[in-house]
Amino acid sequence: MAFSIRRASYYYTTVKSGGPGEAYRLLARLAELEVNLLAFAAVPFGPNRVQLTLFPEDESRLEAASNKEHLSLDGPHPALLAQGDDELGALAGVHAKLHEAAVDAYASMGVTDGRGSFGYVVYVRPEDADRAAEALGV
Repeated sequence: MAFSIRRASYYYTTVKSGGPGEAYRLLARLAELEVNLLAFAAVPFGPNRVQLTLFPEDESRLEAASNKEHLSLDGPHPALLAQGDDELGALAGVHAKLHEAAVDAYASMGVTDGRGSFGYVVYVRPEDADRAAEALGV
């Protein structure tokens, strides 16, 4: 299985849901400020709020943009980003190594691109981040 894993950091913010377009407005503004994201998630958080999770390529660029836009971010928090060839059991292999190192991946999300590759984010607790990275050869 050919894949690579690297450390990633994520930040989150909770915004009032003003209907369609909340994520669009944030993502468009970040693009204007040249903030490149490795991953992004938007999840409902109560009846009128949305939690946006941002995985920046460059943490300092996101932090500068958040200051400029008065965006309250919580983070950075540790995660791992796996990318590689999609094959049966690819994610199980990542989790097997974490299991062997006694690291609890308390959340994760993944997607295939439909052309044979996948991306997978694994959230780890701060106290497990170094052990997780070592177990995965980062």
